[in-house]
Amino acid sequence: MGIVFMPGQMLGPKIQGTPWFPLVPSLRLQGSSMTVSFLPTNPSKCHHCSQRQAMRRSFNASFGEGFILVAFSDWPQLELTLFAFISVSYCLTLLGNTTIIALSRLDPRLRTPMYFFLCHLSFLDLCYTTSTVPQLLINLSGLDRTISYGGCVAQLFISLSLGSTECVLLVVMAFDRYAAVCRPLHYMTIMHPHLCQALAVASWVGGFMNSVIQTGLMMAMPLCGLHYLNHFFCEMPVFLKLACVDTGGTEAKMFVARAVILVFPAALILGSYVHIAQAVLKVKSMAGRRRALGTCGSHLLVVSLFYGSAIYTYLQPTGSYSESEGKFVALFYTIITPMLNPLIYTLRNKDVKGALKKILGRGRDSG
Repeated sequence: MGIVFMPGQMLGPKIQGTPWFPLVPSLRLQGSSMTVSFLPTNPSKCHHCSQRQAMRRSFNASFGEGFILVAFSDWPQLELTLFAFISVSYCLTLLGNTTIIALSRLDPRLRTPMYFFLCHLSFLDLCYTTSTVPQLLINLSGLDRTISYGGCVAQLFISLSLGSTECVLLVVMAFDRYAAVCRPLHYMTIMHPHLCQALAVASWVGGFMNSVIQTGLMMAMPLCGLHYLNHFFCEMPVFLKLACVDTGGTEAKMFVARAVILVFPAALILGSYVHIAQAVLKVKSMAGRRRALGTCGSHLLVVSLFYGSAIYTYLQPTGSYSESEGKFVALFYTIITPMLNPLIYTLRNKDVKGALKKILGRGRDSG
């Protein structure tokens, strides 16, 4: 029985989504016996780990020229409407959140724990929308739909960091409302300025740590396929669609990180509001009930909008994730929620209205 190989013939195992790994037959004669073995064309890459490193370098290097963000180009009839809506929403977001930060700094009556955390939330929303919306507006205008690989990774890291920070900060704000409603006599003792600063720092550090973990896991995977991202910004579920290896293990690790940053905080918030509701029901004064419900209701509405859309996007398997639906859902936590936050927190807030009238009145008097 003989084995014949054509000159230059290369064989190799086929890995899904990757090119052939070239293996060249090697013959070894020992007396009357002959041994046939298959060696890689580059012996230094014969180990599995080296092969994976080579795959990662070759595939990710091919994305050095960047990506094309599809955004809403598959619905061209909506692009003009979306451009107008998002432009107005972005302007309102900038105006509303900047106003809250300015008022909290200028009016001494607003220098309380609640407004301290609200300033952080407003700053987060300003940064979060600015990390995605300008790119989307350029995309919708048709001027440029591309983004570099480095820019895409940076956008992924920044948006994930800010979103994760907001998840933790909303828990801190729920704890603040719990202390205000359930422990009113000890509120200022509990929410000491040093504790407030420590909780704010912990929110930022926790958010960035979560982003470092998930972005690191994402960058460790080789990417292949077309240079198209069916989204309006670089988001994790869309990136996972480009992975050309089995993502089961990586997704399991990411799921744990997402559960820690999404499910656990949401459970804490719900638990705190159960105690708040019990405390409010014990209040005999209707005015006291309305004030407590008005303050806490606004926070609960923000939490529902933000967590509802984020959980839909990040806590479903990649295989069942719909890119078309995901784009519209992402509009909630990248554009709509940051725009509504200032309105929700200040629309029925007499302190903010009074501070705004005071500042505007002072400006008229000086003019």
